[in-house]
Amino acid sequence: MTTKLTRLLRPKSIAVIGGGAWCRQVILQSERMGYEGDIWPVHPKAGDVAGHTAFGRLQDLPAAPDAAFIGINRHATIDAVQALSAMGAGGAVCFASGFSEAVAEDETGTDLQELLIAAAGDMPLLGPNCYGFINALDGALLWPDQHGATPVDKGVAILTQSSNISINLTMQQRALPIAYMVACGNMAQTSQAEIATALVDDPRVTAIGLHIEGFKDIRHWEALAAKAYARGVPLVALKVGASEQAQAATVSHTASLAGSDAGAQALLNRLGIPRLAALPDFLETLKLLHCYGPLPGGNIASISCSGGEASLIADMAVGTGLTFPNLTTGQKNQLRAALGPMVALNNPLDYHTYIWRDTKAMTQAWSGMTGENIDLTFSIVDYPTTDATDWVCTKQAALNLRAATGARFAIASTLPELLPLDIAQDLMAGGVVPLMGLREALAAIRAAGQIARPATEPICLPGSATATLMLTEAQAKKALSEHGLHIPRHCTVQSPDAARAAALKLTSPFAIKGVGLAHKSEHAAVRLGISAEDVADVAAAIGTQEILIEEMITGAVAELLVGVLRDPAHGFVLTLGAGGVLTEVLRDTVSLLVPSAPEDIRSALGTLKIAPLLAGHRGQPAADLDAILGAVVAIQTYVVQNADTLCEVEINPLLCTPDRAVAADALIRKA
Repeated sequence: MTTKLTRLLRPKSIAVIGGGAWCRQVILQSERMGYEGDIWPVHPKAGDVAGHTAFGRLQDLPAAPDAAFIGINRHATIDAVQALSAMGAGGAVCFASGFSEAVAEDETGTDLQELLIAAAGDMPLLGPNCYGFINALDGALLWPDQHGATPVDKGVAILTQSSNISINLTMQQRALPIAYMVACGNMAQTSQAEIATALVDDPRVTAIGLHIEGFKDIRHWEALAAKAYARGVPLVALKVGASEQAQAATVSHTASLAGSDAGAQALLNRLGIPRLAALPDFLETLKLLHCYGPLPGGNIASISCSGGEASLIADMAVGTGLTFPNLTTGQKNQLRAALGPMVALNNPLDYHTYIWRDTKAMTQAWSGMTGENIDLTFSIVDYPTTDATDWVCTKQAALNLRAATGARFAIASTLPELLPLDIAQDLMAGGVVPLMGLREALAAIRAAGQIARPATEPICLPGSATATLMLTEAQAKKALSEHGLHIPRHCTVQSPDAARAAALKLTSPFAIKGVGLAHKSEHAAVRLGISAEDVADVAAAIGTQEILIEEMITGAVAELLVGVLRDPAHGFVLTLGAGGVLTEVLRDTVSLLVPSAPEDIRSALGTLKIAPLLAGHRGQPAADLDAILGAVVAIQTYVVQNADTLCEVEINPLLCTPDRAVAADALIRKA
């Protein structure tokens, strides 16, 4: 564990500052968990707190504490933090609220949170406005309320900003061993990513779950993802909330399509961190990762004694990306030997109840559904709430299978409440993962197969300048062409006569556009396929002071949108999607962060619904994918070199032909 946070999170001495009910609970909770270190209450008047002799002042302590729980008012908290820092304490949990979350100031108008940070200096600080942490490995609980944690030898770490959610998660009845529960509070000094990075160093931590309300320092998250992946500690996230976009009133398709959450999703994808949508899925995923770590992929096998369950799981898996591979000859031979001729062999498999209670035969049959082509096998079993005696054979068969084959195996119930805690605990002890609820099980399996190596190139961080300038289309195209983007031959004129003269220097047919309008097509200010003799009349009809005349690009097999939007919370969001006049109707997009590698851009394009057009649909020619990648890279290069002032770039459409990719329209907003 990193030196900065080691003493705080794994303390050998704890100071508890304050004497109220919250502080007494900190002492009692640690004692009940078997904490063997020193506990030193600090209170100026009380003789003892929770049976421990109290010290009148921090300066009276035998030594600088490794960890301190500060359970006093916010103004006194600042003084205590300063004293702890001066005496060399390992860190502190600030329980008091009323700092940045309340926009609090002292009597001089100074921000209280700034005073708190200054008082801490180099000493680590959790909170303020947080419950602190539970270390169930060492029995150290700087935690002022009830909880459901129990001592463990190894387990997962969970971090959340919400103290209430953290309490609820410790109460889970899913046999998930929780090694650390950390309530991060408003993270005045130490970020959620920094705390998680420290926990990666504890070899007893098997996986880390992050309940994220917002990303503060992107560089901390990049460092966490890189370190966790290198150490083999999988990360999963439950991301809530939405970041504010830089511009409320949008002028581009990109801003309306790349919703406020697109940046968060793109960031998690880039970090290789799967995202869950609900707390039960989050816990089941952590349980699966605790047992087996990341899954190689999404090939699964299901076995049950009911055709209804086999059909149910097959239907529920549709759209998840999980697949049920066909049974191999070897698997069929083993299954036939165990089940006889009466069972139709498929995946998912209904093995009926011919071998029920025959633990040996059940073990053999279930083992037949494992193999090198299967990433996880599970048997669907619902234990009755009345008398589960006749279901003991299922638990034993699963444990026998795991011991004999070492295969990744799960018992999954259709409903969460139909897998009893004692059964789940026995399965976990034997290396079989108990998954509670089929929907939750599928979500967990999918997430465990999505953990990936994080991108190595740092995210391009934007400046904060306000957008005050929108370049004309011609100006935008010129700026982007200087970085390698291909644009049509064109000319900008200011009268119909000048338009007629310009047309003589270009090759028809032409695209003629009014300059200075954000959505030209909505103002009938885009005319296509214009012949040389009609240029002057069309220019006059459009009516804008300035007219852009371009050579038409023919032979396009697809039109793409390529947009980049500044997202203060996550960087620059790169949106790729179906382009042209139907952009917002189709809403076929995918988001990345700048800069993205060409191979990642290629992969993202392959997820679009219009990907078949790019590949050559029904005998039509394919687009030049290398040219498309070159165009996107050129746009990214412009973004990186103008990151301090840039707010938005959009190409719509990027005309994709069999031999090139050309920007037919361009928009740039910047300071």
